[in-house]
Amino acid sequence: MADTLEEITRPALPQRPSILRLITVIGVALSLFQLWAAGVQPLGLFFQRPIHLGFILVLCFLIHPVFGPHRPRGVLGWAIDAPLIAGGVLVGFWVPMNIDTIANAIFPRSIDVTVGVITVLLVLEAARRAVGLGMTVIAAFFLAYAFAGRRGALPWAGDWLPGILNHRGYSFDRVASQMTLGAEGIFGLPLGVAATFIFVFVLFGAVLEVTGAGKFFIDLAYATTGRQRGGPAKAAVVASAGMGSISGSAIANVVTTGAFTIPLMKRLGYRPAQAGGIEAAASTGGQIMPPLMGAGAFLMSEFTQVPYIEIVMVSIFPAILYFGAIYLLVHIAAVKLGMQGMPASELPRVRTVLAEGWHFLLPLVALVALLVAGYSPMRVGFYATLSIAAAAIARALWTYMANGPTWAEMKRLLWSGLRQTIQALELGARNAVTVSVACAVAGIIVGVVGLTGLGLKFSAMMLALSQGNLLIALFLVVIASLILGMGLPVTAAYIVLIILVGPALHNEFGVPLLIAHLVVFWYSQDSNVTPPVALAGFAGAAIAGSKPMETSLQAWKFAKGLYLIPLFMVYNEPIIMGGPVPLVIWNGFIVIVALVAFAAVLEGFLWGPMPLWMRGALVPAIVGVFWPSIAVEAVGTAVIVVLLAMNRQASRSTVTPA
Repeated sequence: MADTLEEITRPALPQRPSILRLITVIGVALSLFQLWAAGVQPLGLFFQRPIHLGFILVLCFLIHPVFGPHRPRGVLGWAIDAPLIAGGVLVGFWVPMNIDTIANAIFPRSIDVTVGVITVLLVLEAARRAVGLGMTVIAAFFLAYAFAGRRGALPWAGDWLPGILNHRGYSFDRVASQMTLGAEGIFGLPLGVAATFIFVFVLFGAVLEVTGAGKFFIDLAYATTGRQRGGPAKAAVVASAGMGSISGSAIANVVTTGAFTIPLMKRLGYRPAQAGGIEAAASTGGQIMPPLMGAGAFLMSEFTQVPYIEIVMVSIFPAILYFGAIYLLVHIAAVKLGMQGMPASELPRVRTVLAEGWHFLLPLVALVALLVAGYSPMRVGFYATLSIAAAAIARALWTYMANGPTWAEMKRLLWSGLRQTIQALELGARNAVTVSVACAVAGIIVGVVGLTGLGLKFSAMMLALSQGNLLIALFLVVIASLILGMGLPVTAAYIVLIILVGPALHNEFGVPLLIAHLVVFWYSQDSNVTPPVALAGFAGAAIAGSKPMETSLQAWKFAKGLYLIPLFMVYNEPIIMGGPVPLVIWNGFIVIVALVAFAAVLEGFLWGPMPLWMRGALVPAIVGVFWPSIAVEAVGTAVIVVLLAMNRQASRSTVTPA
């Protein structure tokens, strides 16, 4: 994960062909192992998780050289990386090969403790390379906390921790055992989800990407929105909704769709920073868009024990609200600037796009159908991946028969299919490295929290700081997510936050468990678009040729739904969790009205220019819509409707008759 604009834009040095071939072989082997475990022979957790981690560590140290991607590895680099790669192999087979001995031992053997220490060090170094230094520092801090109790085993560990943070302290062997010889440390729930659900869906997205689904979604977005005002910006919103749910990465989404949308937005009249910010905000929303919501939804399902399909269903309306808010902001900006749509001659036709790529919709339909039917997410991902392959094969055979069956054409299709299969299997493994390493190092944090009881202590501190006020508590979560997001990817930030603040939101403030997880998950996205470290904004700036900070500020403006919609989830939970139909309809209506008003306040424009007094009057009305009182909601909604109607009438009266 890149930490700066320079890291995003500066090309990495090419690796030797032999190393690239080795990466391909290991990546394909990992993907085949995961498919076998997902659809043929499920494995126990102490077999699948260590083997998965071993593959991931080897791939990580091969893909990410010790001195970074911009310096040659050299002899010294290989002297460091080769033992680490060998250590990854050791991690992969040690626990599965010794599981009976480890399970029956009353006290951990010294050799098991030694391998445990090696595992922890390898995971920390892999996190430094694949995730960023921030994650490594945070995990190391938690490890130090485990030792630094009142009676810590290390010489330097004394009475250093004040008040509520103090604990009894734990020995070296105890911490090492907690991290690697049980299901509460590195081989715990986060890595378990990465090794099962997440990987198979990452592979699903890789297969879609390799077979051309990305181009299909982008072309479909242009075909449906290109003729409208600000067409390329609206196409960016629509395409990012489709591509983001496949890639699961906001930065990858920006790079993929932004390469097409940002230049066209600039050509149409959007400022470079504005174009980059729109793409960054839209791409961030891809990770909250069902049916695939990145890694977070699978982790959420395991943490809450709520079926994945229920999380998907609950997330549909908030995701639509988020993209609707961005779409409206884009439209208002286009109207203010007097933009027109793109000429029809420059756009693909919907019928043509669907005729060429309709088969890409079948795997998504199959995925949703299997989830509704009650299949496990891992089995659903397995069958969905096979369905892509089946659809691609059927499409290739149709093309083969249409072009006239010849042996030369058959050979070309066979070789093309084989290359795409290998490419997809390798890409899936490569894309999984970052999230699997993040989940492994998050296991260290989970293990320390469980060992020391830090979660309960953090809940007590949060309750004390907020004085029992839920709004202040949510504000503290926003601040914590922003700080964590400066050094962690979204998935890792979500895991750390939900471990620390989730119990407080649920137990102390009465927020329903799933809503608490969704709120933390949404707030964990903000580091992609919130300065000073806005990685999706930086990527958009690199493509747009604009200033990173200015682009990030634009992304922050367009992504305001990340902050408002979670508040709506908390204070108007009936529409999210289900409830009386009239109440659901009412809540859905008022939140749409509030988001329209919010967009108008931000831009100072809706149907026409909005005077300052009107924008000021809309702010308390918007707050009223989110107030947990039907009477206050009704008053706030009425004020908004009246003011927006006045804006509509004023804009009509200023139009000069033809």
